[in-house]
Amino acid sequence: MFTVDPSLPTPPYEQIKDQITALRASGELEANHRLPTVRQLAEELSLATNTVARAYRELEASGLIETRGRHGSFVTGTDASVAKASGAAARIFVRTLRELGLDDDRILDAVRDALVSR
Repeated sequence: MFTVDPSLPTPPYEQIKDQITALRASGELEANHRLPTVRQLAEELSLATNTVARAYRELEASGLIETRGRHGSFVTGTDASVAKASGAAARIFVRTLRELGLDDDRILDAVRDALVSR
C-alpha cells in the first residue's frame, strides 16, 4: 500500500506521512483503519523503524492518526469519512428497525429515546 522512493529529495518519513495524509483525505483510509505496526511497515519498506516511528509521531501530533497503546495506530476520521460512516450506520439501524416492523414515526421515537437516555 505504501511505497518509498529513495531517489526523491523528500525524506522517507515525509513520503510516508504524505501518502497516509492523501489516502485519509481521499477516503481510501477510512476512520479507524488500522495501520501496519511501525516494525511491519519498516520491514515492508526496508527502512529503519525510527523512520516509520517519526512519520507516525508527526501524523499523531497533527491529529491524523491516533495510537491506542498495544492495539496499534489508527486513522482518525475526516468530516467526510465520519459522515459516510454515520450514514452507513444509520441505514443499517433503520433497516433493522423496519425489519422489526416499526414505521418511520416509531423509528424517530426510538432515536429520541436513545438520545435522552445516553
